[in-house]
Amino acid sequence: MGRGDKRTTKGKISRGSYGKTRNKKTNRPHAPKKEEKKNG
Repeated sequence: MGRGDKRTTKGKISRGSYGKTRNKKTNRPHAPKKEEKKNG
């Protein structure tokens, strides 16, 4: 489990590949902010 292992994040970085353990996009996208309802 290290740079030679293609399943780990370090292995993905060394190979320059992407997958489950190393996504191209952020792992957790921020939830959209809810707009406050205006009273009146």
